[in-house]
Amino acid sequence: MKKKIALIVSVLLSFTLLIGGCGQSPSQSQGTKETNQPPLRVGLVPNQAPDKIKAQYEPFRQFLSDTLDMPVELFVASDYAGVVEAMANDKLDLAYFGGLTYAQAKQRANIHPIVTEIDEETQTSKYYSLIIVPADSPVQSTADLKGKVFAFGDISSTSGSLYPRFMLDEAGIKVPNDLENILYSGGHDATAQAVQNGTVDAGGIEGRILNRLITNKTVDSSKIRIIDKHLVEGYPWVVRDSLDKSLEEKIINSFLEMNDPGLLTLMRAKSFTRVTEANYTEIEKEANRLGLINPNK
Repeated sequence: MKKKIALIVSVLLSFTLLIGGCGQSPSQSQGTKETNQPPLRVGLVPNQAPDKIKAQYEPFRQFLSDTLDMPVELFVASDYAGVVEAMANDKLDLAYFGGLTYAQAKQRANIHPIVTEIDEETQTSKYYSLIIVPADSPVQSTADLKGKVFAFGDISSTSGSLYPRFMLDEAGIKVPNDLENILYSGGHDATAQAVQNGTVDAGGIEGRILNRLITNKTVDSSKIRIIDKHLVEGYPWVVRDSLDKSLEEKIINSFLEMNDPGLLTLMRAKSFTRVTEANYTEIEKEANRLGLINPNK
């Protein structure tokens, strides 16, 4: 009798362990898979203060993670060159570059652009680079800036450095020889403040960022004035050539299918469109002509 009871208990115990094991196995396996799955490493150029950028783009990080069903990590360097360095050293999979930063990174890394935003103001893939002056400045045109103090953003900024130089060059002003002094503010927000406060005579800035600074009341629109502008191809989202092609296509589709109004506002986009290297030929050409492909050499 005791043997029968022991046998029954043993069978029941084995059955319980079997059921318990079957119930836990999938979740344990899935948890391990999620834990061990390498994250998609995403880099962002610091076109404003780096700490602000990372916080602002948290909803995008979450969107991408949910859409791709994988972990996503955001990286914002202290300057534009830091993002180029990270991509060149294979520490990023996807990066949000300015056109100039992309042209610089392309010299050091095997990368290609995949998408850019459709701009709300222009209704195209292009946006405006501006030259601004204090509202009460006697300066009326870019040509009047000869002998003045000019603020660029980061040296590798497309709309804060390359195209302001392009507009100055078109007006017959050579940088730095024809200016009293130049400075690099490090970001569009700092450039706007320098112009508004009269610290500099003029500055180059991205139009979309200026609009946002005005909307947020960081900049007083009555204290600045636009004297010149030029259309620029949108910031490219860029991937490593070696990135898995099926993942690349999923990333592209996640942009093309993005329709949340709040997220699109964050991304400064009406929607997104595909781009290729050909879209950035002019930027690369002008960057080479004006000596900005390797600005630190």
